[in-house]
Amino acid sequence: MVCLGNICRSPMAHGLLQHKVEERKLDWEIDSAGTSGYHKGELPDRRAIACMKHHGIDITYQKSRQITYEDLHYYDQIFVMDDANLNDVMLLVKTNTEMAKVSLIMDLVEEQKLKEVPDPYFGPGDKGFERVYQMLDKATDKLLEKYDSK
Repeated sequence: MVCLGNICRSPMAHGLLQHKVEERKLDWEIDSAGTSGYHKGELPDRRAIACMKHHGIDITYQKSRQITYEDLHYYDQIFVMDDANLNDVMLLVKTNTEMAKVSLIMDLVEEQKLKEVPDPYFGPGDKGFERVYQMLDKATDKLLEKYDSK
């Protein structure tokens, strides 16, 4: 899961999917990163932590990090939150195989008109984080439908 600073959207997506994967007892490795290193080593934003806690999910184990070229090889899929971050991740891509791993997370939700997860950092407070949660909840459900072979 990738966003800009790895303190709002991608940690929320990471936490949501991790929670669902653990409930289903799947052997998946989930991680998140940012296209920038602005917040390297920091916990997720306090508002993201609060929103996720409200939904019964703890994301305080996560620490911000920047995506690396090695991530393109290690992970099977790279889901990004918006077009700007998609473009930044694509700058790391060197092969068609790597390119095929990278996509917008909201592309999984066909009925979703808004294909970018809005950055709630400067947005309308708690409502922005809740909106992001609701979008990512749908997307992670679709991700599980698509990739869970159980």
